[in-house]
Amino acid sequence: MFNTTIFKIDSMSYENQFTVHTQLKLSPFFERTSKLNESQEWRRWSGYLAATQYELTHDNEYFAIRTKAALLDITPLYKYIIEGSDAQRFLDRLVTRNIKISKVGQVMYTPWCDENGKQIDDGTVQRLSENKFRITSAEPNLEWIETNAAGMDLSISDDSFTTAALALQGPNSRAILNKVASDSLNSLKFFWMMDTTFGDIPVTISRTGYTGDLGYEIWMDPKDALAVWDLLLEKGKSYGITPTGLQALDMARIEAGLILLDVDYISTRHAIIQSRKSSPYELGLGWAVKMKKKDFIGKKALEAEQARGPEWEFVGIEIQWDELEAHYRKVGLAPGLPSTAWRTSTPLYKGNEQVGYATSGCWSPILKRYIALAHVKAEYAKENTQLDFELKVEHFRKLTPARIVETPFFDPERKRSCPQ
Repeated sequence: MFNTTIFKIDSMSYENQFTVHTQLKLSPFFERTSKLNESQEWRRWSGYLAATQYELTHDNEYFAIRTKAALLDITPLYKYIIEGSDAQRFLDRLVTRNIKISKVGQVMYTPWCDENGKQIDDGTVQRLSENKFRITSAEPNLEWIETNAAGMDLSISDDSFTTAALALQGPNSRAILNKVASDSLNSLKFFWMMDTTFGDIPVTISRTGYTGDLGYEIWMDPKDALAVWDLLLEKGKSYGITPTGLQALDMARIEAGLILLDVDYISTRHAIIQSRKSSPYELGLGWAVKMKKKDFIGKKALEAEQARGPEWEFVGIEIQWDELEAHYRKVGLAPGLPSTAWRTSTPLYKGNEQVGYATSGCWSPILKRYIALAHVKAEYAKENTQLDFELKVEHFRKLTPARIVETPFFDPERKRSCPQ
């Protein structure tokens, strides 16, 4: 565990003297993030110690994502390099997207499945050169990748510890990077990447992220991590750059309608019963299943599901404010809105029948709406369908109206546009 935090107060400033004794891994940015973390709240992320929030509340960090610029350490992502003459052919068999049509410098988001068409994980595939790719994932996938690569002319290496990564997200992110990078970011398109330098430091920048906003991810050698962090904070100060933790990120990704493994779905590897498994079609990822390509793991099962239609759909819901408020007024209380994102399975009803369950949700400060992501039986999943959302008011269960709505809840044009 980690020891007590010591603060040195000098006028209106302080220095956080934080040391740690833990079996968890420490990011190459930890020397900076640990001193900036006022709250000293941390989460375990893929075996790393990751900041939950830097300030005593996450509010400023959330608004940095939506109105300024947020800097997040995303080093804990699992990363694998796949290189060789069969690399593209292999990845086309591994994932559901059509990697063959990707160009050098392009990034594709994709799920991948088992032979029964049930989702194992989701992540991105970056085409670094004609025969070299980087795949990112939420869970360790090295053994599964290696097993499926038998007999192919390629090499597979674990890049998880040899590449550090930051996410710079928010409307000011491009302006900051244009101050730091040797090349302009103005023409970098959504889900594309480029090589550049920060001074004499080589970096790769992808226009990707997990916030649903204008944003970038920066990939670098771990030895350059602290220098890159310092440069971004220095050049980004006038743009409101803010170190940001996982609490604010969770709210932003819900607003963006983005799924989270082990929260919104369970990997088929870990689901101990069939009903806990989900296909891409049941997770709103049917658009990422490319049936026209020759073959991929799970294709036959997914073809059958496509023909009959999925049993479940993944939707956005909005909990109706007036009725929610009325439940609290009856007991003399103000509405009990969550201050952070929640991750508890919450039943949804149509009449007396439970027809689904919400998996994560939050009050959206930017939208002023109470929103959630949910699994709903396909016959009840049409947009604008009225359901009932279960909540507790003073220890008693109540039902309050909720409506199925379009996702993403938050989808600004700046996310995908380039300056004219």
